[in-house]
Amino acid sequence: MKREEKNILMRQQIINSAIAEFGKNSYTDASLNAICRNGKISKGIIYHYFKNKDDLYLVCVTECFNSLTRFLNSKEMNFNNVEQAIEKYLDLRHEFFRKNPEFGNIFTNALLQPPKHLIEEIREIKAELDRFNIKFYEEILKNVNLKKHISCEEAIEYFLIFQESLNYYFQNKAYGDFRELFDEHELKLKKLLKIMLYGVTKEEIE
Repeated sequence: MKREEKNILMRQQIINSAIAEFGKNSYTDASLNAICRNGKISKGIIYHYFKNKDDLYLVCVTECFNSLTRFLNSKEMNFNNVEQAIEKYLDLRHEFFRKNPEFGNIFTNALLQPPKHLIEEIREIKAELDRFNIKFYEEILKNVNLKKHISCEEAIEYFLIFQESLNYYFQNKAYGDFRELFDEHELKLKKLLKIMLYGVTKEEIE
């Protein structure tokens, strides 16, 4: 096996062990020692491939958000019925995290209760998912009648403000189990998306 191939395999072995650790614990509670122990990797090897715990954590967050975005982009969405489109979108998110349970914890921790010193880095990492969400909102708005005084651009802005406000709300709540936090966030997102949508349309959505 060539040296380059060995490096790729070793780096992925470290990442897999880190995803398993960050998939069970918050950034703060996760341990490089546990990553070493469970992955049968020396700490020196980790530092050969990654600068520190922050660097390794951000790689795991990137894998999580990129995988989710690829999964969502791979699915067909029908926007003829707006409420069904919202249900479908949220169901797809649940399906992804059911199939990738470690990513559920990483996603929730990074999105809702991120390490404060890594907020800007995480914001950049989730930019592609943000673009997907904006595109999703735009498709929804094409299938509703906006009130006369609200433009599509303004409605998108309202959605984004609402999304940031919801995430901020959860950043200030204490949870022992990130699965509970994720479930409550998704439930509120489902309800509030519909409330938000009704607030910018002229007629009731059937």
